[in-house]
Amino acid sequence: MPEKDPNVQSDFMIEKIKERPINKGKLVRRMLLTAAMAVIFGLVACFTFLALEPVLNKWMNPEEELPKVYFPEETEEMSPEEMLLESIIESSVELGNIEEDDPEGSTETDDPEKAALDEEQIRKLLSEVKLNVINYRQMYSSMTEYTKTLQRSMVTLTGITSRVDWFNDVNESSNRSSGIIIYNNTKELLILADYSSIANSERLNITFCNGAETMAELKCRDPETGLAVVTVQIEVLPENFLEDVIAIAKPGSSNHGNIVGTPVIALGSPMGTVNSMGYGVITSASAQAFEVDANYRLLQTDIVGSPMADGVLFNLYGQFVGIITKDYPSEGMENLITAYGITDLKKRMEKLSNDQPFTYAGIYGNSVSLSAHEELNVPYGAYVRDIDMDSPAMRAGIQKGDVIIQMDEYVINNFSDYVSFMHIKNPETTVRVTILRMAQAGYKEMQVDMTLEELKAK
Repeated sequence: MPEKDPNVQSDFMIEKIKERPINKGKLVRRMLLTAAMAVIFGLVACFTFLALEPVLNKWMNPEEELPKVYFPEETEEMSPEEMLLESIIESSVELGNIEEDDPEGSTETDDPEKAALDEEQIRKLLSEVKLNVINYRQMYSSMTEYTKTLQRSMVTLTGITSRVDWFNDVNESSNRSSGIIIYNNTKELLILADYSSIANSERLNITFCNGAETMAELKCRDPETGLAVVTVQIEVLPENFLEDVIAIAKPGSSNHGNIVGTPVIALGSPMGTVNSMGYGVITSASAQAFEVDANYRLLQTDIVGSPMADGVLFNLYGQFVGIITKDYPSEGMENLITAYGITDLKKRMEKLSNDQPFTYAGIYGNSVSLSAHEELNVPYGAYVRDIDMDSPAMRAGIQKGDVIIQMDEYVINNFSDYVSFMHIKNPETTVRVTILRMAQAGYKEMQVDMTLEELKAK
């Protein structure tokens, strides 16, 4: 039997290894799973970045917080008679009739006879004043120069809207409104204007007193009065523009007792055209505009203007005392300029300037007069004249004829107190309202809870 070669393997020792067949379905599933996980990871990373980016950016690049806009308390304005007396005193000081160290040229004295004599001297001085054409020319020349200084605070807003016609041509239309510069918060100029005529504009341009133009942006709008505050970035203005070209207007007072007879200048578009003007006096301040959750004194003048007038009223102290409105024309005198008194607008101006929402309850009211209190026994407070349908006040159960005497811990003595309370409260706040409601045995005290809302455009 032949010997076997030890280097040769037997057939039964030979093993053949087969490759495992590729599972294409499983491979496709793994690839899809990997791709899906990659997409999910990318989305999570993207959303995380978007969420954290503002926080990180603010942390790494902290912005200086803008100062809160606040309009100071008003001071009592001099009456026309006091202005005339001051002018006479100044003239007397120049002539040497009154000692210069006499405090403010005072004519007051403890001696009644001397006081009467001083009044007689004043009457005599007035009777001896004779004005001629030269005096009038000087007066109007002086008023023209004074008006030029006021114009530095005025601007013209142009709202531009683009439309495509049937021939695919782009046509632009524009509307204009007058505005007044009311604040500089170090980063932007704040401008108060009647926004109703330019509300639907796509972009805003602003023109300053020297003709310079730039873009403006809406900051906040009052749905009730139609007023708005728009802003201009200070960084886009030329160097020394704030010091040499424009001026910040200061609000005056419209609630002092001597407002009727006060000389005023209407600037903006009182005649219906840009940069028009008018001189006159305030002839009445007794009318009111009854708006929701607020009332505004209306200043009526003898200035004949346009039914489409807008702009502001200035007094002779460089202060603006009214915002011209075309919504409340005097009956029978539709062409006479009427304005909102600035005192009643100051808190709304602050909210507009700080971009804060207006609080809404839906109440129209006024203060209880002395005659109503004494003759009809109506208690003092905020009298509810009417209520908006489906408003917070209606849902709380407040009715027409109720008298609001307290809101939370805040005592309400008149409607002005109610308006002040509404300005300090934020929307979505629930307040406890104490009311007096007429019953058979007299007024009955009740308490209701009212959840305030944000005022929206109707």
